[in-house]
Amino acid sequence: MFSKFTSILQHAVEALAPSLPLQEDFVYHWKAITHYYIETSDDKAPVTDTNIPSHLEQMLEILTQEELERESGETGPCMEYLLHHKILETLYTLGKADCPPGMKQQVLTFYTKLLAHIRQPLLPHINVHRPVQKLIRLCGDVLAAPTENEEIQFLCIVCAKLKQDPYLVNFFLENKSRRSESKSPGGTDGLKDGMLAPDTGQEHVEGSEAAQAAASVPNPSNNNNNNYNLVTSLLNLTKSPDGRIVVKACEGLMLLVSLPEPAAARCLTENTELCELLTDRLVTLYKALPPSMDPLDIETVESINWGLDVYNVKEDTAVFAGKRPLISFLSWLDYCDQLIKEAQKSAASVMAKAVRERFFACVMEPQLMQTSEVGILTSTALLNRIIRQVTSEALLQEMVYFLLGEEKEAETPSTITQKPLRHRLIEHCDHLSDEISIMTLRLFEQLIQKPNQHILHSLALRNLEERNYLENKPPEEREPIENGQPHDAVDLEEDPLFGDDLSPDSRLSSDWLSPSPPQSPDHYKSDGKTEVHKIVNSFLCLVPDEAKSSYFVEGSGYDTYLRDAHRQFRDYCGVCQRWDWRGTPKAFEKCNLELPFFEGHFLKVLFDRMGRILDQPYDVNLQVTAVLSKLSLLPHPHLHEYLLDPYINLAPGCRSLFSVIVRVVGDLMLRIQRIPDFTPKLLLVRKRLLALEPEGVTIDHVTLLEGVIVLEEFCKELAAIAFVKYHAAAASSP
Repeated sequence: MFSKFTSILQHAVEALAPSLPLQEDFVYHWKAITHYYIETSDDKAPVTDTNIPSHLEQMLEILTQEELERESGETGPCMEYLLHHKILETLYTLGKADCPPGMKQQVLTFYTKLLAHIRQPLLPHINVHRPVQKLIRLCGDVLAAPTENEEIQFLCIVCAKLKQDPYLVNFFLENKSRRSESKSPGGTDGLKDGMLAPDTGQEHVEGSEAAQAAASVPNPSNNNNNNYNLVTSLLNLTKSPDGRIVVKACEGLMLLVSLPEPAAARCLTENTELCELLTDRLVTLYKALPPSMDPLDIETVESINWGLDVYNVKEDTAVFAGKRPLISFLSWLDYCDQLIKEAQKSAASVMAKAVRERFFACVMEPQLMQTSEVGILTSTALLNRIIRQVTSEALLQEMVYFLLGEEKEAETPSTITQKPLRHRLIEHCDHLSDEISIMTLRLFEQLIQKPNQHILHSLALRNLEERNYLENKPPEEREPIENGQPHDAVDLEEDPLFGDDLSPDSRLSSDWLSPSPPQSPDHYKSDGKTEVHKIVNSFLCLVPDEAKSSYFVEGSGYDTYLRDAHRQFRDYCGVCQRWDWRGTPKAFEKCNLELPFFEGHFLKVLFDRMGRILDQPYDVNLQVTAVLSKLSLLPHPHLHEYLLDPYINLAPGCRSLFSVIVRVVGDLMLRIQRIPDFTPKLLLVRKRLLALEPEGVTIDHVTLLEGVIVLEEFCKELAAIAFVKYHAAAASSP
């Protein structure tokens, strides 16, 4: 009570007394603080019962006012006094001792406001960065400490200052061999004294002070012996029970990982527990998820942003069991992803590899390789959501290598099992469980839309590089058709499904859309528009008229696919623009056509499922065709030729997407004859799928009828894709 009365009396006297020059006023307040420690005998009274907070506040105001009154960058006598008399060192000592109780909080606040309010660079000065470094070590050492809020504010302002001048981070890489509480060197007469020029490292101090200042900057090449206490303190505060403190600590780490200094990046990943924190928490949150969840819940849970996770446990539980742990996991995943995205390149690579090794390989792989169908479905749905959410290049790359392997050479039937996880995932596209098949197909659909070239190379392109799906013999030497059963190489001129108007008499000439070069000098090129018209009609005419039902439903024509195809193709071109994809197919004479062709494991499974489209559930067919259409949209000349050119001469034993559909249509024409009232039933099923007709009497052969509808729509979609790709290529041609 007496001290409070003294404080009030002092403020009254100060208000009535004539104003002193700033330096005298500054010195007065500092000496008032030091006199307290000389005169007081009660060191257990809280600091809030003393005048210390008021004097510290006045000192800050004087320093701020002094800077405003002087030219930019000029140091005033008050700042000179603070530096020369090592006031920050003294305050650090008082804060560490927390004498009187609560002093640590006052010191942290003083440091924070000093760094925040003073515009001139203070951290390069040895009598600033030394005590700042020492104070950093006091932060986060006690969990849930009463000073956590002040600690995080202080650490974040230091991070912000380093973001403004990244070179300064070298002052905060502290050599482990140095005594943690070494005595600071003497002060200087000016702010510029004791500084290092950030660009050259040239000392501006003389004698022993120059050596001491230089010694305070770690040797970047010796980072294995350095502590990065700023990171360590922030990591400790991420364990706080206060969510606001955790978010602030995460923000501080985000600033530090983005600093471009190589020494800091190495120290961050080699000498701190940052990688362990990221991955351990990811593993813990993943393991807290229920062993089974509805894939739809996983897919549709709201978008997650790591710093904005506001929730109500009761409400979340009422939506679906596991929503709260799922959001917590996805929030931390988002933080890891954003941290890696912002990080300096080498640090990003190390962190991404840690996530791959400690989370994907150790935790997710066993889940994906298990035999329980419920477990497979849940883990695949979670992986699908993870793929959808990851945006950082480094983490995406490591995730792709984890899923697909790093191999770049072409697959053969004997090598597809060498990468067990990749093999298992592709096999799951053709699983006995339709739910698992659909979810895995969705996973691959999501994957091939990611901006990563290795995904597309691994799944499809590497087996198409030599174009050895093409016939290498002149027409007179080709194998004859035996027993009325043609091999998978489809010759449209002889196929009973097509008339003379679809004969392969010309080739496209526009950019990457061009298919095989002419195989003989007399193979002429006709007008490009005629050719694309024939390609479009090839797909539109595949399904026989008696198996078409879209004629009878308004708004279901081929033109409805054109707009979507145009938009999707434009998006794909934007993604693939930076990749080294040739504008035209590899020259025929440079291809190794003697190699046996294998379409690759992924395309093989897709073609196998496409071949069974008349016998598979509707939802499975929709997903199979969705993946194939995404591949067809890719602006790569070999994929376009293989998937969208009906006129290529396939090598014996090879199949293309077009040839697979031709076989399906051949089977369909035979089966139509055995189903009475086929066309009316087909139309009724279509209307029911479109909710234009209520469910009524049971229709037989409904799986077949739904398959025919998907087939018709898929052929229209492929026709639209071919048309859009042709015109895009023609528009870009010189």
